Amino acid sequence: MSEYKPLVVVGDVLLDEDIEGVSTRLAPDAPAPVVDVTGDQRRPGGAGLAAALATRGGRDVVLVTALGDDPASEAVRRSLRGRVRLVELPLNGTLPVKTRVLAGGRPLVRIDRGGGAPGEPDAAVRDTLAQAHAVLVADYGRHTASAVREHLAAVAPKVPVVWDPHLKGDVPVPGARIVTPNAAEAMALCRGDGDSLRAFAERGAGLAERWRVATVAVTLGERGVLLTRPGAATPMLVPAPYRAEGDACGAGDCFAAATAAALADGALPEEAVQRAVAEAAAFVAAGGAGNPSLWRTPPPDARREVPETDPFVLAEQVRARGGTVVATGGCFDLLHAGHVGLLESARRIGDCLIVCVNSDESVERLKGPGRPLNPLPDRMRVLAGLGSVDAVAVFDGDTPSELLGRLRPDVWVKGGDYSAEDLPEAEVLRGWGGQAVVLPYLDGRSTTLLARRAAEAAAPIRPPGR
Repeated sequence: MSEYKPLVVVGDVLLDEDIEGVSTRLAPDAPAPVVDVTGDQRRPGGAGLAAALATRGGRDVVLVTALGDDPASEAVRRSLRGRVRLVELPLNGTLPVKTRVLAGGRPLVRIDRGGGAPGEPDAAVRDTLAQAHAVLVADYGRHTASAVREHLAAVAPKVPVVWDPHLKGDVPVPGARIVTPNAAEAMALCRGDGDSLRAFAERGAGLAERWRVATVAVTLGERGVLLTRPGAATPMLVPAPYRAEGDACGAGDCFAAATAAALADGALPEEAVQRAVAEAAAFVAAGGAGNPSLWRTPPPDARREVPETDPFVLAEQVRARGGTVVATGGCFDLLHAGHVGLLESARRIGDCLIVCVNSDESVERLKGPGRPLNPLPDRMRVLAGLGSVDAVAVFDGDTPSELLGRLRPDVWVKGGDYSAEDLPEAEVLRGWGGQAVVLPYLDGRSTTLLARRAAEAAAPIRPPGR
């Protein structure tokens, strides 16, 4: 097995500090709220947050950034230890510290302190980028990306590069796969008429052409993400799966990190953006960067020896992090809209989705001669290509009970043409405290109906009277 290549994050690390409290009165000497402090927390921000988010799923992540000898730099090192491997540039100055004062969960004021300039990169930086499986540039205008630009330009033609830009930062290197400006950045970087989707589509396409990059994904908050290409008249709009209520701090880092991780897994830009939009929405709904659970349990620092698409290894990794393993099963002979809707809904239940698919012999026993229409390798490849599916496992019996006993998922999902009480797998799941559930199914869609319709359409038309 070849050595696993990491996802490399390059960019400016900050130290974020939240001072939380309640405010019920104004100060007697000024019309300013008085905040009674109830707690505070400190955590890596900027590229540090993006790198920590990229480790979710057990991914090996290397962070290339500038750190110094100041207390803020030491605090970042402690927070990232065991999560992310650090390759450091020297920092001339002190690490920036951004302090938010919140009352009732709402920011009242932000205080910025510190700042410095990165020094020259050494051979370790060059070698790290040369070995990357994918690269995320988290540019916060502090010039780390500028310091290593020559090395970034060298790897851009070879591996996917996602560039999260900043108005005070450097322009993306030519050949970057996806650049992710937000709406305000897109409007400042490229003039246009208003904030309509058409205006942002023109801005995105114009920026992609100006920067000579493959795609530009303009993040539009609640409206979703607009994916544009150079010279393309029709962009792709990826809406958020639901309206996420919560602290949006760090949502851009989450989106960029998820996009880079998806590209590292072989996803197309369209697939990567869809996955990243869903992850960013879930991130905001869970409390954003201020969610304490993000930093409570670091992932294992051992590098993966088995690809994450192995269903048994994936299930064990998710369980070890305290996550929820979701599984579903079926023949999936002709994938249709009902299947896709079920799989997308099932994936949102937990932290991974494993699809248990019938072998060819099992399908023939269940469905009769002539089935499956698609052999097992084709069915597995189609399922594995869906953004909602994390891994595929095969079973040869009439039910997946034996396979489930080895996977031990927390939740087993079937479509609405079943009832939970009738599922033979329900009793198996109860053996380890799992739960079988039924999800709504898109009515009127089935492989049998599709096959029958195709056969009728292919039948020769007989002349009248014969």
